[in-house]
Amino acid sequence: MIIEIAKWVVILFGIFIIFIGFVMFINPKKARLTLRKAGSTNFINYVEITIRLIPAIALILYADFSKFPEAFKIFGWIMLITSLILYAVPRKMHHKFSMKSADILIPIYFQLISPLAFIFGALIIYNAL
Repeated sequence: MIIEIAKWVVILFGIFIIFIGFVMFINPKKARLTLRKAGSTNFINYVEITIRLIPAIALILYADFSKFPEAFKIFGWIMLITSLILYAVPRKMHHKFSMKSADILIPIYFQLISPLAFIFGALIIYNAL
């Protein structure tokens, strides 16, 4: 039962990444605005980090049932560890980093990297099925 739930969380995560790719391509200004909000309030910061934990744990749990188990394990553990580190990083530092990143990533850059989100999301789904 837990493995089946993990599988569907991973598939939904892949769909979410593809959706983000569309947002980045169609409305890069909105994607940039969303990036600027990362860590902006305690609520946004800790909800964002906590939500990252869900697909991270699902990737780890489902790894042995996927086509490329090591890829899911490594990616899941990276997501999990970086999420836990973000809990320890001061919120203002996290927000400052996201603001600086948004300054660097002008809208055309979001459009240029959006195909990577399509590919990455598709690879996650393919690996899970």
